Amino acid sequence: MRSNLPKVLHELAGMSLLGHVLKAVEPLHPERTIIVTGHQAEKVEASLDSKEIKWVRQEQQKGTGHAVLCALSALAGFEGEILILNGDTPLVETETLQTFVGHHHREERQLSLLSMTIDPPTGYGRVVRDAAGALLQVVEEKDADPQIAQITEVNSGIYSVSSQNLATWLEQVTCENAQGEYYLPDIIPMAVAAGVGAAYHHPDSLSLAGVNNRQQLAKLEKVFRDRKVGCLMDSGVTFIDPDSCWLAADVQIGQDTVIFPNVILGPAVEIGTECRIGPFCEISQSQIGSGTVIKSFSHLVGARCRGPNEIGPYARLREGSVLEPKAKVGNFCELKKAHIGAGSKVNHLSYVGDTDMGEGVNVGAGTITCNYDGANKHKTTIGDRVFIGSGTQLVAPVTLAEGVVIGAGSTINKDVPANVLALTRAPQRVISGWSRPKKGQDR
Repeated sequence: MRSNLPKVLHELAGMSLLGHVLKAVEPLHPERTIIVTGHQAEKVEASLDSKEIKWVRQEQQKGTGHAVLCALSALAGFEGEILILNGDTPLVETETLQTFVGHHHREERQLSLLSMTIDPPTGYGRVVRDAAGALLQVVEEKDADPQIAQITEVNSGIYSVSSQNLATWLEQVTCENAQGEYYLPDIIPMAVAAGVGAAYHHPDSLSLAGVNNRQQLAKLEKVFRDRKVGCLMDSGVTFIDPDSCWLAADVQIGQDTVIFPNVILGPAVEIGTECRIGPFCEISQSQIGSGTVIKSFSHLVGARCRGPNEIGPYARLREGSVLEPKAKVGNFCELKKAHIGAGSKVNHLSYVGDTDMGEGVNVGAGTITCNYDGANKHKTTIGDRVFIGSGTQLVAPVTLAEGVVIGAGSTINKDVPANVLALTRAPQRVISGWSRPKKGQDR
């Protein structure tokens, strides 16, 4: 990957490659989940905070067989089937694994291999079968003769192995090969000789493909996006231009919502029904209520819009922003930790931060909550049905009681009681006989 980040921590659709594999495995309800780490093990282990994962270090990277051998200590006392996967196959699906394990059980195998067809098969171990189609062995590419190198059925790296045989077979594996490593596929001939080994071919090679460079990562990212968008469209979501959008793995979108071109939907996004997400919007870690319209070039992170709401264009909602039903945030407005009450409007060129706003409030253009004194943040409280004139500065901490009207251009730094007009404004002066300066004229 040419990166300081371990390969399995590179992200696809907002989730690490390893995270995708674990998500696919989770519905199988494994008794134990063991992850073998080697290079940059500390970073990989720090990426997952799960008490259910058992970590095993492969201090010296001596091959896949050696990696599984290192894991045997974590398998002590376990009796059953062991599903072995690679951490860099992000498109592997739960259904595929369930079907594979089902075959393994029904045919009472002790070792099963999941294979796929790739042409050209560069980089993969070739699956060798006899004339009747039965599995014989897997030959790694560097050890393959010209005839075997032409085989396009390859090893996906996914195995199901009986715990009662795994240790015995691994102890017999040697490193007499071009790589000088202990290959896990070398246990296959042992299972075949005992009549308990088989390979099951999966027709979708992309679902089992691994990532070894950034080009492959980008290719699988596109495949994932296409599948995700396809499922959403089948459930009733409209994408005007699916190829132009990007979606995180866990995005949820309700029926009859329309997604316009060039939209980015990041992790932890939930969008309700009958919403419209305009062009070039970016949303992450946010919940968008049904009926909400988000106009073009808006940016939401950590926001909750209870819906229906109207947002944008060019609006920014930062962490902790909450919009109650029928609240509006208009063009070139920014919110941060602001609770906007039902039916309230912040329509133009305003900044509202660290604010609790009531219902039916109207915030005039250019209003600013001055929430930062250079050291600490302070809160602004605005009651129901307050009207704030344009160009107002609210210097926190400050409270405007219900029904207050603030005159345009005011700087308010003291609490205002209910149902009054408050303003701070220098007297207007008119200077007679004044003329504009002219270029080159001395004043």
